[in-house]
Amino acid sequence: MNKIITIGREFGSGGRELGVRLSEKLGFAYYDNEIITEIAKRTSLSEEYVRQVAERKPVAPLPIHVGMSFVHMPDPAFKQSIAVFAEQHKIIREMAEKSDCVIVGRCADFILREDNPFRIFVYADQACKLERCMARQSDGERLTEKEMKRKMNDIDRGRADYYSFFSDGKWGARETYDLMVNTSHKDMNKVVDAVCDYYNALFAD
Repeated sequence: MNKIITIGREFGSGGRELGVRLSEKLGFAYYDNEIITEIAKRTSLSEEYVRQVAERKPVAPLPIHVGMSFVHMPDPAFKQSIAVFAEQHKIIREMAEKSDCVIVGRCADFILREDNPFRIFVYADQACKLERCMARQSDGERLTEKEMKRKMNDIDRGRADYYSFFSDGKWGARETYDLMVNTSHKDMNKVVDAVCDYYNALFAD
């Protein structure tokens, strides 16, 4: 069985960076945006659309009152969200079967639960996350600190709702993971080294 590390992360905590560096240090494959690209190829949906729904809880259509009963009307967007998750589930399983790997987000720890992945959750205090996010804004994004805080909260709320919708665990709860990593005011190189050493100590051949 391949070795699998899954990483859940708060937005701005450096979880993606930790995942990339950890995969390089361990010699594992790394999967994150590659999953989005593959879903888009298989579903003929745009990568931007897939990215929008890939970590957001599907919103079920509200029932409409007709006569004496309630009727659920078909909702293409809801069905499409479920279809994206189903395709994502399939792709993540395929990737995990190929080789040792690090997979970031996308409910991978739940999807691969029967394979006993090593489950990491990365978090940080708001000040550190805000500083990281403000420093890494793209050229076309110039948010104020207030706007960035709102974005951070919205994304994390979406991730939490998505995780609880599709899994039987709670996003960010310590009982859901094997290792909680606080990156606040930490040197990421040292964090990666420490996590790698800990992982190797637990799973040395």
